[in-house]
Amino acid sequence: MPKGIYKVPAPHNEPIKNYAPGSPERKELQAMLKELRSKELDIPMYIGAEEVRSGNKTRLAPPHDHKHTLGFFHKSDKTHITQAIDAALAAKTKWAALSWEQRASIFLKAAELIAGPYRAKLNAATMLGQSKSAFQAEIDSACEIIDFLRYNVKYMTEIYSDQPESGPGIWNRLEWRPLEGFIYALTPFNFTAIAGNLPTSCAMMGNVVVWKPSNTQVYSANVLMEIFKKAGVPDGVINLIYPSGPDAAEVIFNHRDFAGIHFTGSTEVFQSIWQTIGNNIHKYRSYPRIVGETGGKDFILAHKSAEAKSLAVAISRGAFEYQGQKCSAASRAYIPSNLWPEVKELVSADLKSMKMGPTEDFTNFINAVIDEKSYDKLAGYIEAAKKDPGVEIIAGGHHDKTNGYFIEPTIIQVKDPKYVTMCEELFGPVLTLYVYDESKFEETCELVDSTSIYALTGAILAQDRYAIELATKKLVHSAGNFYINDKPTGAVVGQQPFGGARGSGTNDKAGAKINLLRWVSPRTIKETFVPPVDYKYPFLQAD
Repeated sequence: MPKGIYKVPAPHNEPIKNYAPGSPERKELQAMLKELRSKELDIPMYIGAEEVRSGNKTRLAPPHDHKHTLGFFHKSDKTHITQAIDAALAAKTKWAALSWEQRASIFLKAAELIAGPYRAKLNAATMLGQSKSAFQAEIDSACEIIDFLRYNVKYMTEIYSDQPESGPGIWNRLEWRPLEGFIYALTPFNFTAIAGNLPTSCAMMGNVVVWKPSNTQVYSANVLMEIFKKAGVPDGVINLIYPSGPDAAEVIFNHRDFAGIHFTGSTEVFQSIWQTIGNNIHKYRSYPRIVGETGGKDFILAHKSAEAKSLAVAISRGAFEYQGQKCSAASRAYIPSNLWPEVKELVSADLKSMKMGPTEDFTNFINAVIDEKSYDKLAGYIEAAKKDPGVEIIAGGHHDKTNGYFIEPTIIQVKDPKYVTMCEELFGPVLTLYVYDESKFEETCELVDSTSIYALTGAILAQDRYAIELATKKLVHSAGNFYINDKPTGAVVGQQPFGGARGSGTNDKAGAKINLLRWVSPRTIKETFVPPVDYKYPFLQAD
């Protein structure tokens, strides 16, 4: 059959639509929101070629309007997990043997489907199911997942083209094999793009996947699965199921063909998974790949030379976009004493101007947190702070779950830089702030580095270049994504590969070639054109 060394289309970052009043994309999205709200979906599992319904249904509702029903999804039990594994393994041989350019075409088509006919539907599902604003949905469930798909195809071709040198008379080759077994993709609620990237990046490299999304992201996961099928992902390559975490762990981590996990979620869950895999290591066909991005206690550190207005915007956007429910969101800040009065005034004015309410009203900057459990946790921290004499709520502090899970953007100022909300991950619109003596910048760098177990994102704001260099060096292990004069959020695929170390994960950067390398196992092939016919080496000859 014909062969070629194919050059894939050059990737580019998907342009972000602005959804301004009167724009075509705004009208289309508003119409789609209305359409989706008018329906109650019955969401099945997708196992092999089958849509499977257990009859054990869980209700889905918008976090900002929890009395409205979007639909129901069918919970999975242990038998469904086993069926999904079996379906994946049954699809494996044919999928792994498929020419790489055919796999590339499937996922490039998925990107174009999201960029075009499915853009409004996926964004609307994210807005309704995860309470994201139109802009936050656009940069996530449109642009970022498109970028992941396009750039990962590029990285796949770069990996396959990475070949060794050959000496005279031989030809050395590297064969990049998918892992032997199946991959478990365990995905979070907060980014539709992450939920799409974790299974597809593995599948792109020839692997088969069992995918469990967060229960609070099932609504948009169902749309992603529709897109993957439309793009031509074969039956069984990606299997979408909704079991409990313990049921999934019991079946998957005891299976001989478990080959790896691609995870985004809490540090505690990831550490438990790692421990379970370690205890079961003797059961597996090979050593499983363990790739995870977990928690963060992300910081903003300002030097006395920073510009107050830039610092205020970094705080307002970095801490409160998508209600602080980003792994990268600023949740602790260190402000020098000389800037604090002006910054306090500017940030307080920003927060007073932020409207809070449902995502369907595009004028709302703040929407709801994801569910009642998150709401109760955040409300508990805020109420405890109100009672602490060493703590001051300088903005926000109110919360209400009558109609939706609304937490007002809140800033807590503390006298103790090791106060609980400076150390623990809250995952909501709560920023804890410490004002330090402007003359103690270097000591504050050391405080930033030692306060948290996490090391995901962080930002330094300064005009003094010596201060920037000092912070960059002092905080070298404090953040896997480090920002200079910017907020610590908003990593773009192809520009800032994302991930952190310490308690924040394995730092196998999403949106980079390093991540795809985790899902292949190389085989070295050496071919000798004219083999020797005598075992004797020249040195054996007598003088």
